[in-house]
Parts: sequence; structure tokens; C-alpha cells
Amino acid sequence: MRRIAVINQKGGVGKTTTTANLGAALARLGHRTVVCDLDPQCNLTVHLDLDPGTVEPSLYDLFHGKAALVDVLLPAGEQEGFWIAPASVDLAGAELELVNAVGREVILREAFEREAWQRETEAEFLLVDCPPSLGLLSLNALVACDELLVPLQTEFFALQGLSKLVEIVQLVQQRLNPALRISAMVSCRHDPSTNLGRAVVADIRAHFGEVLLDTVIRRDVKLAEAPSHGRTIFQYDPETRGAADYLSLARALLGERDDAPAQEAAVEAPPPAVQVPHATERDGGASAPVLMPSEPVKPAEADKSAEAARASEASEASEAAKAAKAAKAAKAAKAAKAATTAEPTKPKAPATVAKRRAPKRKRAQAATRASKAKPAEARPPESEAPDAQPAELRNADPESRATGSDEPGQDTPHTRAP
Repeated sequence: MRRIAVINQKGGVGKTTTTANLGAALARLGHRTVVCDLDPQCNLTVHLDLDPGTVEPSLYDLFHGKAALVDVLLPAGEQEGFWIAPASVDLAGAELELVNAVGREVILREAFEREAWQRETEAEFLLVDCPPSLGLLSLNALVACDELLVPLQTEFFALQGLSKLVEIVQLVQQRLNPALRISAMVSCRHDPSTNLGRAVVADIRAHFGEVLLDTVIRRDVKLAEAPSHGRTIFQYDPETRGAADYLSLARALLGERDDAPAQEAAVEAPPPAVQVPHATERDGGASAPVLMPSEPVKPAEADKSAEAARASEASEASEAAKAAKAAKAAKAAKAAKAATTAEPTKPKAPATVAKRRAPKRKRAQAATRASKAKPAEARPPESEAPDAQPAELRNADPESRATGSDEPGQDTPHTRAP
């Protein structure tokens, strides 16, 4: 029997979901499975439609020596060959209550090694859902199990939690359980479309190699809805991708191929339809394509056909690139030839500009002459000006201009009074 602890001290990475659905997938594939809920939050117990407040006996009673594992086991739903050892809300105080107990870290291992429950269930797998911590309950799981399955999310904090878990595993190997090993890691809520997810997966694979499984658990809302109905994903909606992913994970743990049949009673689906063009369409006609059922292809033939398809695609791509390059070169040559044969553009003659400006210059000259001629015609004669004086008075001495005569003291008849 394989005893596997599903552990990661980081919370919310999918430990409970993986324990419940992986156990159901193993039972669905014909392998009798027992799951144990060591989490004081009792999420696995609720997931499989049990009430942690009323269930008795539970693993709390097992840790206190009041019940054996065979007394705690209950059928997990309607799935045949699937049992659960439920948790109760009292399990939260077990660590404090057992702080002075002798051999408290091997209580679970001693319970697993008893033969009564093994004869009762004939189980092939034992999965333990660990709490999100590395306390006494998780330590009991590490001592009682031989393998570790580590669910993780492809995020930065997953790397930090993983490094601490590796340190604890090495310490347990040295002192309490030399057979303990990390057998598998699986990416849960996987999103390959993000750069961060791909980078974290590459980093983990660089450190742990093949321990990180190629199988991933993709995001699926049905996996989050199933616990609220007290069912596994196979009971809630077996056609979702979450169910397919957990079946693939179960096959990976069993060492089987992912394309193995999901169950013995599975109905074989008809072969998919393949689009085969009609003869007239290959000849350039407009006939619609004919749908014909595809025949099963052997693996070797499939590999050869795939290689031939890739080779044809590569040749088509190279021919398209050559054609595009030739078209670009022809277009450039045509543009260069047009540039050399075209006549140079002649600049506009200055006379054309002068002709356009000539009427405006003539109008300005005519306006200037008119403005000069108009004051000369309107100027009155000097004799009619009111303040006009004879030239003799303007040139005379100031004193003589004051008396109105050439000699001082003499008046003339035409002298005006000042």
C-alpha cells in the first residue's frame, strides 16, 4: 500500500481539492483508496458531505487513543472503494493537549501499521490531507507516510514555502523516517498564459527535474463549486476539464499514459470527422468539401504523417518567404527605374511671379500720383490767404514790420494793425 501525504505549509494551493478528487479518481480507476483529514479546518470532511461538528468517532479520538482507524473510517459518498477518516472541530486543540505526550510524533504511524483497517478496506492508496503548517499534525503525517505529493501554485511565494518544506523533509529523513521522499509535485490552478507562471514552472523544474509532473490542474470553476454540494468533481460534473486533469494525475501516479481509458465502462466515442476536399475542388472547382470518417492511425504512421506535415509546412513557409522577397526586389527595381526615366521638374520662372505682382504695383503707383496731384489743385492763391503777407514785409526788419513802413515811425496806407 502506498501512503502519500498531500502537504504544503502554504494555504490555498489546492491540497484539500487534490486529496478529495485524486482519491475519487483512483477509486474510479479501480484502486481502493482511503483519505484522512488532518486539517483542523475540516475542509476535506465537509467536501465529502460530512458534518465535522457531529461526526464521531474522528481522528481527534484516534490521537487520544479512544478509537482505532478501523472505527473512524466512513464511506466517502457513493463511490465504491472510497473511504474517509473525518476530522472534528476538536482537532484544533490536539497539538496543545499532546504537548507532553510521549511519542506524540508517531501516533499516526502506529495507527496506520495496524492490520485491522487494512483487512477491512484492502486499500491500495492512503492519502493524508495535511494542515497548512508544519506543526505536530503535519509531523505525524511525515512520519507515517513514505511519499509526499506537493500541490503548488505557480507564484513567487510558492518557491519560498517549497524551500522551507524541503528543509523539514530532510530533517525528518535524518531522525524519524529515512524512507520519506518527495515523489511528485503538481501545479494547481495553472495558467500557462502568464509569464510568471511559465517562469516559476521553469525554475521549479530546474531544481527538482522530473519530480514536477507534466500533468497540471487547470483553473476550473466547477472544482470550486463541487465542495459546496458535498461532492467530488466526478459526482458533480464529470465532463469538465477539472475531472480530466485529476484522472490524468491519478494515471501519472500509477505510471500509466495520460491517453489511457478513464474507466472500464466508458463509451467509445465515434471517430472525428475529417474534411476531405472533393476532386473538383482540388481541380479548382467550387464544390463543397465532403465529410468522411477518419480511420484509426497507428502510432508510427501518425509520427510519419506529422513529420511530413511539418516538412510541408516548412517548405511552404520558405517558398512564401522567397516569393515575398522577390516581389519586394521587383518593386524596388521598378521604383528605381521610374526615378531615373522621369523628367526633372523645372522651377517656376521669376517673370511669372513678376507678372502676377505687376497689376498690384501699378495700382499703388497710380494711387501715389493721385494723392500728390490733389493737394496742388486745391491749394488757394497766396493773395486770397487770410494770413498771407507780402514778400516785402516777410523780409523786412521786425521793427519796420511792426510800424508798417520801411522807415521807422512812418505808416503806409496798406499797413494792417497788429
